[in-house]
Amino acid sequence: MKYLAGRLGTLLAVVAVIGLLPWLTRTDPARTILHARYADRAPTPETLAAIRAETGLDGGPLPVLGDWLGGLLRGDLGESWVSGQPVAPDAVAALGNSLTLMGVSLAAAVLLALALSAGTLRRGAARRIVRVRAGAGAAVLAALPEFLLAAVLATVLAVHLGWFPALGWGAPGQLVLPALAMGVPAGALLGRLLDDALPGAFAEPWARAAAASGIPGRTVARHALRRTLPGLLPQLGLVAVGLTGGAVTVETLYAIPGLGGTALAAALAQDLPVLQAAVLLLLLLGVAAGLASRLAVRVLLGPALTDRALPALVAPRLPRRRALTVAALALGALLVAVIAAGLLRDPLHVDTAARLAGPSAAHPFGTDNLGRDVLARLGHGAARTALAAVAVGAVTLALGLLLGALRAGALTETVNALPAVLAGLVVAGIAGPGPQGAAAAVAAVAWAPLAAHTAALYAQEKAAPHLAAAAALGADRAHLLRRHVLPGILPPVARHALLRVPAVALALGFLGLGTQAPAPEWGRMLSENMPYAERAPWAVLAPAAALAVLGALAVLTSAAVRGSTPAGPKGRK
Repeated sequence: MKYLAGRLGTLLAVVAVIGLLPWLTRTDPARTILHARYADRAPTPETLAAIRAETGLDGGPLPVLGDWLGGLLRGDLGESWVSGQPVAPDAVAALGNSLTLMGVSLAAAVLLALALSAGTLRRGAARRIVRVRAGAGAAVLAALPEFLLAAVLATVLAVHLGWFPALGWGAPGQLVLPALAMGVPAGALLGRLLDDALPGAFAEPWARAAAASGIPGRTVARHALRRTLPGLLPQLGLVAVGLTGGAVTVETLYAIPGLGGTALAAALAQDLPVLQAAVLLLLLLGVAAGLASRLAVRVLLGPALTDRALPALVAPRLPRRRALTVAALALGALLVAVIAAGLLRDPLHVDTAARLAGPSAAHPFGTDNLGRDVLARLGHGAARTALAAVAVGAVTLALGLLLGALRAGALTETVNALPAVLAGLVVAGIAGPGPQGAAAAVAAVAWAPLAAHTAALYAQEKAAPHLAAAAALGADRAHLLRRHVLPGILPPVARHALLRVPAVALALGFLGLGTQAPAPEWGRMLSENMPYAERAPWAVLAPAAALAVLGALAVLTSAAVRGSTPAGPKGRK
């Protein structure tokens, strides 16, 4: 009951904040509602006053919230301020569409995650894990923006090859492309995390004893997978909820009437009843997913978690491959060379005669929709994009570690359930536009997966027998945290944070809330040129490739450093 009470309290608090959105952002929703209803009608004081009286806005925020909560207790989600129709039927139908798309996308993500970790499962079962693996391929796939992948799949597989429908909803074939667009980045992220945890499971005594006893490798691999799943199940729950509410761009591109798109459209139109209903359904889904993952962890671990009899997962000390260092240096040199070449060019020069021109000697990476040199904008936007992403990534890592250690599960699930675009609009509306507002908007939501990862690992570390032994020998809490708990939590969570750096960089610019145009930024380059992706793919592929290289470089560097340092302090061996 305490678990559910905390989450329902947080849920109602967030919905209340959503209800206060017009007052928090200091906007006049009456004007937005008037434009949505009657685009040509002048916003006269009389007309605006009539809309405020009709919607209850003239009484202030408390009556609006009171009326909504009173209707909620009666099972009534209210009526749309824009259409005047009941909210519940459309919201429930949109939720059903989003859940269907989420289920197929999650299946694709799980299959890809298993495929990416199949090599480690095979080598671990045969006792042949002898080198550190980087997982650069998974990092590249995880860095691919969903909207870019969706556009490429629609252009190639739907328009040019005609294998699948390009738009629409309802037929099984219309699920394939959006599910792949959403499932591939999510599956790459899950696969990388799984691949990172498996060597620790195969290094445990039971795995060595099983292999020495002649137990089939398939059985050993299955048990290793079960051993690592408790640390990853919270991530799977977060991914499921994120795929339901965060697929705004994919739903828009494929004309899918889902809940994420409904929430964003309602936020832009200041249609609070629809927005509150959509957010409420997403938050309830987040609570259900969190409860399901919590129960699944208990089933997998059994009494070992509560009896403090769960050995800590410790990655074996593996030598690094020289190829990892060489690849990291080569990739870094390539990125620096491209940036240096771009810095020698003018990123603001507009050549209208060369709009969307292809790559040439004059413009090696082509030009964008205004005729600006893509290479120049890529180079001049590198420092702004990378430094801001690393800074925000460091903040989210610190927040994730702190809130995960404090077991702020209710807050984590609630924040993750909010569509990132919607949360960005809310936070940036309160904090104001500009780099600080964009950083606050991204940091406000990006910590949740890291906190869930931290909390899962923290629970297992606290259940390790060696922790009880150290405490019995007189170790205080600070010593236990510094020498035993943090060494098991910090490395995998830090590698997780590095894997998310490209997504942070993309969000900072793509939200359009950071450094204002015409200043170059990789995320803004993508958003500005997406409408021209089919005609001028170079204008979109260049920043997307830069983000993918940034992700690959992060994991290659992490793997090279990991292979040259010990696995942890002696107390954890």
